[in-house]
Parts: sequence; C-alpha cells; structure tokens
Amino acid sequence: MFKKLFLLPLFFIILLHFNQSSAHVLHYQNLNRLEFDLYRNNKLIGQHTYLFDKNGKNLTVHNKINFKIKVFGVTVYRYFSEGYEKYVNGKFESFSATTNHNNKEKYCKIYKKENKFFIEGSSYKGSAPEDFIIGTWWNHEIINYGAQISAGSGRIIKQTVRFIGKETIQINNKAYTALKFNFFSSDPSLSKDRKLNTNVWYDEKNLILLKISFEKNGYWEYRLKYFDLSQ
Repeated sequence: MFKKLFLLPLFFIILLHFNQSSAHVLHYQNLNRLEFDLYRNNKLIGQHTYLFDKNGKNLTVHNKINFKIKVFGVTVYRYFSEGYEKYVNGKFESFSATTNHNNKEKYCKIYKKENKFFIEGSSYKGSAPEDFIIGTWWNHEIINYGAQISAGSGRIIKQTVRFIGKETIQINNKAYTALKFNFFSSDPSLSKDRKLNTNVWYDEKNLILLKISFEKNGYWEYRLKYFDLSQ
C-alpha cells in the first residue's frame, strides 16, 4: 500500500494546464478565489486553493495544495505544492512551482526565451511543446489541448479528452448544472499507475471548476467549498 501511495504525485503534479498562445483566461476576469476540500475514500484529508490576482488584463494565479494521509492515526503520506501561473494580456507568460511529498523535493519552471517556451523541471528539461496547458484544472480551456505539463516535475503528458455529458450534481447541499469531461492518457504504453484517468466537472453557466474525481489507491474527490466572483 505504501509503495502505491508514492505514485499519487503523478496525479497531483498534474494538478498544477496552459496554452502558450492563449488560455482564454479573460473569461475568468471576475474570479477572485476558489477553495476545494480534498477527500480520499470520502474522508477529508486536505485543501486546495486558488487565488486570482488581477492587474488590468494581467493575471497571476497562486495555487496551493496541502494534504496528509493517516493510517491507524499515523501520518504515512504528506503532500504540499505551491505554484504561480502568470498571464499577460490574457496569454500565458511563465510558471513556477515547488512540491514536497514525504520530504522529496520536486520543481517545475516554465519560461519564455526568444518567443519560445522552455521547461526546467525535476523530471524534464528542454523545449515545451507547441501546444500545451498546465494542469491546474481551474481553466476550462484545458479540454481543448492535447498535452499538459506536470506542474510538479515538468513532465510532458499527452492527453485525450471526452465530453461525457451534462449532469446535475450536489455539492454542499447546492445543485449545479455541470459539464462533465474525462481526461485520459493518450500513450497506451504507460503503466496503469502512470496513466491519467480523471473526471472533471465545470459549471455550465460560468465554467467554474466544481469537482474532480479519480481512482489511485483509493477514490479521490475535489469538491468545491467556496468561490468568490466579483459582480
């Protein structure tokens, strides 16, 4: 079991998607904050927050994940990650993040040089794909791209996205009409533990991220706890 827990970063590293030409972030110009509770097997284990700092058409998204897993009262797994996405005039400009899981340090930095993007990460160093997005999930434009960059390590992950349909879901006793998508790895050669297979729900009206679920040594859910939208 404990060996499998070490594979969990493959998902959470993904959790921190952006496009070098445009990630349509201006759609979220009124969004100030998102807060999520993180559950494993229906037990609350941590939180995930997004803070949106806007200056005209420029945007910085501060993304923080913090959780721990206990077995018989003993903490067997800790995870903390913090990242910053920067957009200028609605277009991606740079990204940086550090991650600590069970005292193992990982990092990812994406920067622009001579109109090209480069990745400097603990798992990959080199040029970025022509078309990519970073996997923080808050931006619904993630559904339109074929590759995401692991925010924890810089690994390039090819993905396929399917629209499952429209659903009414309940979160904290409130009903939402949601658009459900499934994200899965395009590379069939990956082992099961490394494959992406994640369900994501966005609000039909304002496209705010509502919920994320996946199975990896247990059933995991992100559930929207709070959001702040300017009028």
